[in-house]
Amino acid sequence: MRKRVSESRTEQVQILSQATLNGYKRLFGGKLMEWIDIVAAVTARRHSGCNVTTAAVDSLEFTSAAYANDTLVLIGTVTYVGRTSMEVCVKTYVEELSGKRRLINNAYVIMVALDENERPAPVPGLICETEEERRQWQLGKLRNEARKQRRNMLQQG
Repeated sequence: MRKRVSESRTEQVQILSQATLNGYKRLFGGKLMEWIDIVAAVTARRHSGCNVTTAAVDSLEFTSAAYANDTLVLIGTVTYVGRTSMEVCVKTYVEELSGKRRLINNAYVIMVALDENERPAPVPGLICETEEERRQWQLGKLRNEARKQRRNMLQQG
């Protein structure tokens, strides 16, 4: 079985309030990381049809700040799948009142599907329908190989 990228796409919207800001009156990075993890989990659950757990955050890049009363839009898509794991890209934008969006964060989160005994479970393949989805698949494959190399190096001490 395989699923389209579009079938698991997830979008979350937040308006930044005082509770989400740091001492510099900008979005607290830890709060954004929490929201990214939630969006990645929902995206992975939709793709796999299983409960999931976060295995790794491969990349988390803050490129710009967000401030009080900004509207944030987080969009999660599955970019690559293995046998039991899924790479989910979560892009975070500040959306202006005009509707124009500015990217402020890009993250890649590795999620693992779990069966009823909380053991890794097989996930559906991924159907990439657009050039961008195919490009993300190829880049995801490279990131997956790099993660395996890093794990091997860490295990060797």
